[in-house]
Amino acid sequence: MGCSDSDYTYLRKLVLAQSSNLIDPSRNALFETRLTPMARLAGVANLEEFVGVLRKDTRPQLHRAVAETMTINETSFFRDRLPFEMLRETVLPDLIARRRGQRRLRIWSAASSTGQEAYSMAMLLCEHFPELASWDVMIIGTDLSREVIETARAGRYRRIDVNRGLPVRMLMKYLERDGEMWEMCARAQAMCEFQELNLCAGTQSFSEMPEFDLVLLRNVLLYFSQPDRSRVFGKVRRQIATDGYLLLGNAEQAEDSTKLFTVEFATGCYVYRPANAE
Repeated sequence: MGCSDSDYTYLRKLVLAQSSNLIDPSRNALFETRLTPMARLAGVANLEEFVGVLRKDTRPQLHRAVAETMTINETSFFRDRLPFEMLRETVLPDLIARRRGQRRLRIWSAASSTGQEAYSMAMLLCEHFPELASWDVMIIGTDLSREVIETARAGRYRRIDVNRGLPVRMLMKYLERDGEMWEMCARAQAMCEFQELNLCAGTQSFSEMPEFDLVLLRNVLLYFSQPDRSRVFGKVRRQIATDGYLLLGNAEQAEDSTKLFTVEFATGCYVYRPANAE
């Protein structure tokens, strides 16, 4: 006997309330895969019994832990080739030209998971834009999950992680081997800062965030409902410079936020500028 439809409905609502992650009923099996180890840690035999525990134990820490476990943390270094080529060839040269007087650059890796996207940006800047070595550059990675933020801050990755998307030359240049792990170099780590943030939280949660020149909001919106997507776009618009850039994932569009953003170009991925940008 497994979970009932009402159990799965309860779990989907719990995750949605805690993280705005909208899980389709066709993916119910994912609960079994991800939550069964947590159920055993809680001292019960299966997911059905764990749902019973969750219904009775309303501690926010436990419910948040369930939501974090269900968060999709799939990532890799230089994930998808075309976006990074576009950044290197078009977006970053334009931003650097615009910011040359200030010598300051702020980049936001939203839903940064274990940090590979933010560190990929750091390596890209070091490799192709050496003049930025004397600039004030900060890449801020945010994610809902405390566990993945701690991994990102440590900057230490397994061989299987560095073998995904990271060219050998870049691996040897920007990471140092430490036993079975690889650690990001001090320069790349100094450029990156990681913090917990729920993209669907109230605007007060964003109050200490700076104004960003570039926002990477990739491969996360497809897990949100349409109202939540609209709210996230509104928050991002408030955090982005009037002449900044917004980069979405290959399968994502700001179709419901055309008053806030306009498409700059869409060859292989969608790059947006704030509406009325110069």
